[in-house]
Amino acid sequence: MAIQFLSRVAMRRARTVLAVAVLVSIAAGVASGVLADRLSSGGFDVPGSESVDQRDLVERASGVSPGAGILVLVETPGGPRSRGARARVAGVAAALEREAVVAEVRTPYDPGGGALVARHGERVLVEARFGPSGDDARMRAAGRVSAAVAHLPGVRVGGAAAVAEQITTMVREDLTRAEMIALPLLFVLSLWVFRGLVAALVMPLMGGMVIAVAFAAVGVINLVTTMSIFSANLIVAIGLGLAVDYSLLMITRFRLELARGRDRAPALAETMRTSGVSVAYSALTVAAALAGLMVFPMNFLFSMGLGGLIVALLAGVAALVVLPAVLWLLGPRINALAPRRWQRSAPAESSRGAWYRLSHSVLRRPLVTALATAAVLLVLATPSLHIHFIPIDSGVLPAAADARAVADIATRQFPGGDGAPIGVAQTLPGSPAAAGRAAGRCARLMGRDEGVAQVTPPARAGGDVWSFSVVSRHPSLSDESVALVERLRDVPCDGDVLVGGAAADFIDQRAALARGLPWAVGIIALVTVSALFLMTGSVVLPLKAVIMNALSIAATIGIVVWVFQDGHLAGLLRFDPAGGLGLTQPMLLGAVAFGLSTDYAVFLLSRIRELKLAGRTNDEAIAEGLQHTGRVITAAAVLFAFAVGAFATSRVIVLKEIGLGTALAVLIDASIVRALLVPATMGILGDTNWWAPRALRRLHDRIGIAHD
Repeated sequence: MAIQFLSRVAMRRARTVLAVAVLVSIAAGVASGVLADRLSSGGFDVPGSESVDQRDLVERASGVSPGAGILVLVETPGGPRSRGARARVAGVAAALEREAVVAEVRTPYDPGGGALVARHGERVLVEARFGPSGDDARMRAAGRVSAAVAHLPGVRVGGAAAVAEQITTMVREDLTRAEMIALPLLFVLSLWVFRGLVAALVMPLMGGMVIAVAFAAVGVINLVTTMSIFSANLIVAIGLGLAVDYSLLMITRFRLELARGRDRAPALAETMRTSGVSVAYSALTVAAALAGLMVFPMNFLFSMGLGGLIVALLAGVAALVVLPAVLWLLGPRINALAPRRWQRSAPAESSRGAWYRLSHSVLRRPLVTALATAAVLLVLATPSLHIHFIPIDSGVLPAAADARAVADIATRQFPGGDGAPIGVAQTLPGSPAAAGRAAGRCARLMGRDEGVAQVTPPARAGGDVWSFSVVSRHPSLSDESVALVERLRDVPCDGDVLVGGAAADFIDQRAALARGLPWAVGIIALVTVSALFLMTGSVVLPLKAVIMNALSIAATIGIVVWVFQDGHLAGLLRFDPAGGLGLTQPMLLGAVAFGLSTDYAVFLLSRIRELKLAGRTNDEAIAEGLQHTGRVITAAAVLFAFAVGAFATSRVIVLKEIGLGTALAVLIDASIVRALLVPATMGILGDTNWWAPRALRRLHDRIGIAHD
C-alpha cells in the first residue's frame, strides 16, 4: 500500500519532490560542512567501568586528570642540562601553560622529574595533565600546542590528546581523498554497467545527496551527544554503496519494463511493486544490522551504529521517493546519451544467459558445490582462529606521525615508559594519618608483584581519596601489563580501590564487548529473519541466509587477520603490522558485512519468489532468478567494493581495515555465496525452501508481501 502511494506521489508531484530534494541536499551540504568538523575521535571508553570511575574520582578530588594528556618529546643533543635543552623545555612548558584546560605541567627539572629523561640522556619529555574538561577541548589544545612549538627544533607533540587530534585531522583528509578517488571510479564503472551517460549520472548524484543529508543529521545529533569522527567514513561508504545498489536495482528494472513495451506509468508502477519492495526490505535490514552496534556502551560503536542506521534509511527514502520522481521525469530518456556501439553491446534481458547456465551447472551437483564452496569459506576463515586483540592507541597512526613517534620513543627509551602508568585510587574515610598508612600498605602489596617496576608514594588527592601510580616493567598496553592490571585488581586493600589506566581501559572495553555481543547478534539475526520471512513466507530461507552471512563474515575476518595482524600485504597497503586487530573491528566489520550480505540476499530471494509464484519449478525459479539478478548483484558489488575500498588508502590503519574488509565482504558474498552456495543449498532443499509452520504461513498471508 505504501509503495503504491509512493508511486502515485512520484507521478503526480515529481517536480515538487525533486525540487525539495535539491533544496534539502544543498542545505544539508552547507550545514554538514560546519557540523561534521565537530565530531570526536574518542569514544572508546566504557561509561561506568572501573577504569573510567578511577579517572573521574581522581579528577574530581584533585582537579587534575591522571595520566599525561599531552606528552612533548624534546631532543637534547647537548644533554638535558645544556642551555639549549633548557630553552626548548621552557618554550614547550610556556606553550602548555597558556592552555586553560592544562592544570599541571611537569618538566625534567621538577622534583621527581628523573623519569622524564631518556636512559641515554639525548631526549627529555614534558608532560601536561588536564583539568576537568571535555575531549574536544583537550584535542583542540593539543593542536594549538603543536602549532605553538612547531618552530622549536627537535620538538614533537604526543600524548592521548595529540593522538586524538592527529587521527581526526588524518581522517578528514583521507575522507576527502577517498571521495575524490571513489566518485570518478563509480562514474566510469556506471558507464560500463548502464551503457548510458544519463543513467550513469544518477547513481553518484543519489549517493552525494544521501551522504550530505546523513552528515547533516549526524552533525545535529553531535550537538546533543558526542558522535565519533569515524562514523563519517562509514556514512560515505554505506551511503555510496547503498545508493549504488538501490539505483542499480531500480533503474535496471525500470529500463527492463520500458524495453518490454510498457509506458512510463506502468513501468514505474511495476518497478516500485517489485524492486521498490526489495529496496524497502533491504534498507530496513541493513539499518537494523548496523543498529545492532548501538547496544554496545562504547561511543565509537554507538556512533557507527547510529550513523549507519541513519544513512541506510536515508538511502532507502532516496531510492523510494526521489529516484522514482527522477525516473518519471526522464522516462525513456533514462537511456539517453548512449553511443550506438554501447547500445548494441548492452546486456539484453534473457532467461537463458550465462547466469542461468551457471545455476543449472550448480543444480546438477548441488551437494558437491555446497560442500566445496563452504570449505573454501572455512579455509579463508582459519586465520581468525588465532586472532589477537589490541587496544586502539597511537599505533593506528602511521609511523611518521608525531604522536606515534613520541609514543614509540617514550616506550623504548624512558624509564617511565609511554607516560601511561597504572593508576590506583583508594577511598579511605577516617583520619588522614590512618588513611595514609592504609594507602601505603596497599601500595606495598601491589609493589610485590613481579611485573611491577615502581610504585609512587601514595598522595592525598582530596577529601577521602588517595592515589598512587604503579609502573609496569612492560609497555603500558602490552599483554603483560594487561595481565598485571588483572592481578592488581585482586590485591586485598582497605577501603574502595579502583585500578585504572590504559591497560585497565582495554580490559573494561573487552568485557563490555563480550557482554554486548550476544545482544547485538540476537537483534541483528532476529530482525533479519523477521524481514526475510515477511518477504518470502519461509522460515527456512531466512535461517539459511543468516548462516550464509555468518560464513561470509568469518571468511572476511580471516582475511583481515591474515593481512593486518599477520602483516601480509603490509608493503602493498603501506602500513606497519600491529600484531593484532582493534577490539571493535570484528564487531564493526561483522555488522556492516551482515547488513550488506542481507541486502544482496533480498535482491536474489525476492526475484526467485516472484518467479516461483509465477509458476516456475524450484530449480527453474532459482536459475532464472540468478539470471535476472546475477549481473545486477555483481555490478553492485564491484561498484560498492571500489567505493569503500578507497578507504584502504587511508593512513589510519583502522580505516584501512574497514575499507578492505568491507570490500572483501561484498565481493565474497556476491561471488562465492550468491552465485554458488545459495543456489546449491536451495537446490538441495527443494520445495522445503518455502516451508513455514501453518500458523506462521497464516500470519504471512495477512501481513507479508505478495507479488501478485
